[in-house]
Parts: sequence; C-alpha cells; structure tokens
Amino acid sequence: MADQPQHLLVLEERMDYTLRDAKIVKNVVHVGTKFIPFRVGTKVTFHYETRKCDAERTLIDESRTHQKPMQLVLGKQFKLEVWESIVQQMGLHEVARFRCDKSLVQQYPFVSKTIRDAQKQPQGGKRKHCCGLTFQNEGTGYRDLDELFIHPQDLEFTIEILSIENPDEYGKEAWQLSDDEKRTLVGRLREQGNVAYRANNLTAARDAYSYAIGIIEQLMLKEKPNEPEWIELAQMKVPLLLNFSQCKLLEQDYYPVIEHCTEVLKYDPQCVKGLFRRGKAHAAVCNYEQARNDFQRVAELDTSLVTAMRKELTKLEDQQRLKNVEDRLKYCKFF
Repeated sequence: MADQPQHLLVLEERMDYTLRDAKIVKNVVHVGTKFIPFRVGTKVTFHYETRKCDAERTLIDESRTHQKPMQLVLGKQFKLEVWESIVQQMGLHEVARFRCDKSLVQQYPFVSKTIRDAQKQPQGGKRKHCCGLTFQNEGTGYRDLDELFIHPQDLEFTIEILSIENPDEYGKEAWQLSDDEKRTLVGRLREQGNVAYRANNLTAARDAYSYAIGIIEQLMLKEKPNEPEWIELAQMKVPLLLNFSQCKLLEQDYYPVIEHCTEVLKYDPQCVKGLFRRGKAHAAVCNYEQARNDFQRVAELDTSLVTAMRKELTKLEDQQRLKNVEDRLKYCKFF
C-alpha cells in the first residue's frame, strides 16, 4: 500500500469511507473496459440519470434527453461533491447505479436547476444564480426540485462513463485558466473571429467574439470600476463588442446591436462605429428619433462622413414617411 501513487491512496480511502458508512451503495450494470487512475484535474465525461428512491423510481433528470453529457474536472470544488466520489469508483465505459444518502445530495436541486437553465439559455445569455437564500424567496422555478429541497430524500444516480482525460490530454476551458491565460485566449478568439468574418462565416465569428466578451467580463468582475486595470479590460472589450454588433447587424438581429453599441458608448462616448451601427439598428426597428440623433452625432465627430450621414438621414426620412402612410392605411381599414 505504501508504494502506491498518492491519487490511488486517496481513491481507496474515499471508497472505504463511503462503503463503510453505507452512504453510497453501488450496483454495477455493465463492467467497464479499463481502469484509468484519477488525479486532480482529470476530466470525466458521463451521462447520468437521476431518480427518486420511491416505489415508482420517479425520474428527475436524464442527460441523454438533451443529448449533452455532463463534464466534471476533479478537484475543482464542484457543488455536488458526491458526483466526484462516485465517478472515481468507476472504470471507462462502465455503467453503474449509486444509491446516495440524502445527506450527500442536499445540493442536487440547485445543481439540477443550473443545468436545466443552461439548456434553455441562448448562447451568451446570462444565467441566474440560485442559492438557499434565493430559494427561500423565489424557489428554483421547477416544482419537482422545490419539492426535493423541502423534503430531502435518497437519490439514485445511474452513471455511464464516456471518457476519462488527464489534464495533459485536453484543452483547458476558460474557467480553468489563469488571468494571463485568459487574456491570451481573448486575443486568439478575436483573431479567430476576424478570420471567420472575412470568410463570411458570421456564426463562427459571432460565437468567437461572444466567447471572448464573456471572458473579459469575468476578468472585469475582479477589478474596481474605473481603476486602471478595469479601464484596460474595457478597452479590450470595445472592439469585440463592435465586431459582435456588426455580425448581429448583418444577421438583422437589431436589438443586440443596440444593447452592445450602447455599452461601447459608455466606455467611449465618441466611438463613431458604435454610433453608426446603433443608428442603423435603431432605424431598422423604427426608432427614428434615436437613429437621427446617432447619425447626426457621427457627422459632428467625423466631418469626412457628413455626406454619408446626409444620405442616411434622407433614407431615414423616406422610411419614416412610408411607415406613416402604411400606418394610416391600416388605421383606415378599421372604419
């Protein structure tokens, strides 16, 4: 025993603890193909099924329903610690059922809520955090999870291990990176987005810019607003917001353009590109006064664009007159 690697000793101690206290009961459904030693940083990808331990074995969650497996990086303080324990009792491609004592799964309703919410969110959407205090005020938003929180009970997890990767076998995700690594990744993502944009692959470009924006927002949360480090990050964020807005403008998705360009103008009130793109988006959704203000401001800031802005303002006037005529015709149909 003394000659074994430390991570195997930890695994054996954990297995002895759970089996001795009978808080985790394992039943193998299909034997795995091989055992791969686990260590801090190992990424485990698996499908899971969660059921109550009632007579009906009521189904709570099933990852295959959403065709997206779960991924855990060991040693990163995942909220549901019992999942880290049970996957380390398994081999590659093994399928097993684990009955877990209710004392080990108290956090499951919040973990499940986070996963369910993420499946509903569009890319780049903001997720709402849920903790015990939030639950007392609002609940999780899911009746079965609220019931599970109020009346804790043992749960059964059926786990199928799809892959086990050591830290040197996969690329780190953003949350695993150091701040310096995140800054480097932002630069790579911006260049990837630019290459995709030049190739007219708007989806890939938009996604790269959106990912980079999210990383910068994580970094900005660590800094005090308007301090030098925060200002530097804001300056890095501006071109990404502009590029993302340009993709959305070409996709004719105008409200995100208004939102992101407005953010740009908070950082740089004289940003001509931000004003112009926001003006185009306002015009497209019939916010004529706002569009007019943006185009006029562009002309004030850059005299070389005066002629171009006059053309935009003329088009805007024509568009507004046509809209007024159409509205009057629609109104007349009611009488």
